[in-house]
Amino acid sequence: MTGASEPTVTYKRVLLKISGEALMGDQGYGLHPPTVNRIAAEVKSVHDLGVEICMVIGGGNIFRGLQGSAQGMERATADYMGMLATVMNALAMQAALEAVGVFTRVISAIPMDTVCEPYIRRRAIRHLEKKRVCIFAAGTGNPYFTTDTAATLRANEMGCEAIFKGTKVDGVYDKDPKKHADAKRYDQVSYDEVLQKHLAVMDASAIALARDNSLPIIVFSLDEPGGFRGILSGRGTYTLVKG
Repeated sequence: MTGASEPTVTYKRVLLKISGEALMGDQGYGLHPPTVNRIAAEVKSVHDLGVEICMVIGGGNIFRGLQGSAQGMERATADYMGMLATVMNALAMQAALEAVGVFTRVISAIPMDTVCEPYIRRRAIRHLEKKRVCIFAAGTGNPYFTTDTAATLRANEMGCEAIFKGTKVDGVYDKDPKKHADAKRYDQVSYDEVLQKHLAVMDASAIALARDNSLPIIVFSLDEPGGFRGILSGRGTYTLVKG
């Protein structure tokens, strides 16, 4: 039975996008299990509110396709390697979520049936309806597309009401607040402003896809304890990107 004090949530189905670097903690590479477990606890706290959750996790803590390409590797090959890195991160997050009692499915755009499910849209929607967390891995399955674009694509396909972009800062700024004391934070900004001013939210393809489908993006700090749940309950500091 729902308790009288349980907060009313703003959205019923959301996609949480985080970078691979968010899983590193203070390390320079790879996975930091306490950090993975902390993020899993944040996701569980929102899941406990009855919110249906999808996730997309980058792979930059293991391999970044653009960096491989810059060092002379063929771009498509480098991007496929980056996609495989996202599968590794997704499996780590699945293990952490299931350790705290949240049923989770890793769904890959590149078929690898031994370790995860292939992407089938209607099956993924059914998982969400059954209150399972769906972690979409391997990007879109195509080179030249980032996990930001994959996140926006999957959020639209799943009928999500918003994308939550977890970052190191509490919103969108006109310049890096860690380097500039006079950086200005936006409470709300339009898709077109993000594109025109080259604000660091998501890449241009992802912003354009969100704009064309009127999908709001909420940028918040993943390092703030309870931040994800707080925003869904109508509190917290964040930037809303919308039309």
